Amino acid sequence: MKKPKIIVLRTAGTNCDKETASAFKMAGGEPELVHINELVRDEKFLKDYQILAIPGGFTYGDDIASGKILANEIKYKLNKDLKNFINSGKLIIGICNGFQVLVKAGILPGINSGAMEATFSFNDSGSFIDKWVYLRTTNDERRTTKCVWTENIKETIYLPIAHGEGKFIPKDKDVLNNLRKNAQIVFRYADNPNGSIDDIAGICDTTGRVLGMMPHPERHVIGTQHPRWTREGLKEFGDGFAIFKNGVDYIKEKL
Repeated sequence: MKKPKIIVLRTAGTNCDKETASAFKMAGGEPELVHINELVRDEKFLKDYQILAIPGGFTYGDDIASGKILANEIKYKLNKDLKNFINSGKLIIGICNGFQVLVKAGILPGINSGAMEATFSFNDSGSFIDKWVYLRTTNDERRTTKCVWTENIKETIYLPIAHGEGKFIPKDKDVLNNLRKNAQIVFRYADNPNGSIDDIAGICDTTGRVLGMMPHPERHVIGTQHPRWTREGLKEFGDGFAIFKNGVDYIKEKL
């Protein structure tokens, strides 16, 4: 098929859109940067794309709460189009601020679709964190197989984080238990930097096609982006590349 078309959604305060687009292009996709107002005004149409990416940044200055305003725009202005997009078997990825947006729009965890079943709070440190972290791609003693974005990914990967409100908090024990039972916990921090419940760094929805994660895979897609590549050896691809490649390959095979 033709190269999968990826809409990289941006608005005021988005700052990782070009890096995300570059990662998808490197993985064999055809990304396009689109402002949310272009969708609202029907100048662009979500149905014309196969992957929706909501990148990192500080949308609308994280006023009210991180990602909340963009989440409300998506929920109330694009709700029908987004439901059709998901129901048609297409893919969504939200990174850092994009993850916060997906959660606050009720798209993730997606156990009771449309309800806000989790949130993000300030890091336990009380400060912004900018560092590299190790992530475990395990789910309660077993490999996560539900998420199409992480198929055959390494059991431990190394990615940077950069956030002030990265503490993931499920609404209650039932939500957390369902995340575990449904194999929706995709990434856990090896050394929890922000106090996230159950060390959660990334989750998928119940279909496995919608992924949200706080670390930045787009910042580690080539070997020279690793902070110690001159000491540990240069690899062709960074640990984040497989995530984008999995998304693109899934669309090529399934749609």
